[in-house]
Amino acid sequence: MNYSFVRFILVGIVKTIFGLSVMYMCIHGEGFSYWQSTFIGNSIGACVSFYLNRTFTFKSDSAISSSVIRFVTVILCSYFISYRVGQIIVTGLLKSSPYITENVRVNLAVLLGTGLYTVFNYSGQKLFVFSRLKTSDKNVR
Repeated sequence: MNYSFVRFILVGIVKTIFGLSVMYMCIHGEGFSYWQSTFIGNSIGACVSFYLNRTFTFKSDSAISSSVIRFVTVILCSYFISYRVGQIIVTGLLKSSPYITENVRVNLAVLLGTGLYTVFNYSGQKLFVFSRLKTSDKNVR
């Protein structure tokens, strides 16, 4: 059985712990602004994610330079597609409901977008960033 998705989720948890820790250290320890702290924390989290997904989740031996470009591309595409689709679906399904407030719709869209992001990001990382070519395909490289 392939446990790469479970490893991917574990890496996501570790990445989040690192990223949030850095954010809070920057905000509370260094006095950085919200935007500076979140940018630095997310950037460090992305580096942790890249390294752990490359070595632990997908055990990739692809070149780092090309992997980084594909990694950033997958993250950005997954982000924009997932959160836009989540917003469209939730708005389409719940806009006419007088019982659901805008705040609830936004929260549901974020939740759906997060789920979609996880699936799209995993698929992109597995198929595009850290794909494992067969031995015969490696000779073609």
